[in-house]
Amino acid sequence: MFRRSLLIGALALASTPAFAVTYTLDPGHTQVQFAWNHFSFSNPSAQFGKIDATLEFDPADPTKSSVTATIPLSSVNSNVPKLDQHLQTDEFFDAAKYPTATFKSTKVEKGATPDQLKVTGDLTLHGVTKPVTLDVTVNKVGEHPMRKAPAAGFDATATIKRSDFGITKYVPMVSDDIKIHITTEAIEAKAFAEAKKNPPK
Repeated sequence: MFRRSLLIGALALASTPAFAVTYTLDPGHTQVQFAWNHFSFSNPSAQFGKIDATLEFDPADPTKSSVTATIPLSSVNSNVPKLDQHLQTDEFFDAAKYPTATFKSTKVEKGATPDQLKVTGDLTLHGVTKPVTLDVTVNKVGEHPMRKAPAAGFDATATIKRSDFGITKYVPMVSDDIKIHITTEAIEAKAFAEAKKNPPK
């Protein structure tokens, strides 16, 4: 029994890095979705098609982890072109004046279970910076079967008030609360950069 426990522990250590790793979020497997209520009739959603983010993640001590992300607001996609254009106007994102949203973590705390974290950081949107806390689930940490490189996968959720960021058009008929859901695969940064330089033929 003791030997079996040692073997299980050794396998766990072998499959999970025991130190902080720098990852790049893979934009091809990352979605930043947001949803709202529309005059109480429907609950539409949209997502951003581009994201540039770096993650420092230490599975041995997740509280030492950090993340920074930049999202071009022009990449918004609701599958309704006229709505995408409207969201970029000065009635909402005002993307011409404020072309990006950024998030920079300031604190990472353990959640209720080993696979849960609370990540607090500064969200800058529409020229306003406010603290936001993400409820994060660590889906998996290990070697990516296709990338053949260290990888980490996460889901995260949060709810923000758009009025906190000066986006108030149609509030409260169109909800002030905006629900955010993020899902991502992050690849070890050097391996990700190498793959970009030498894509498969």
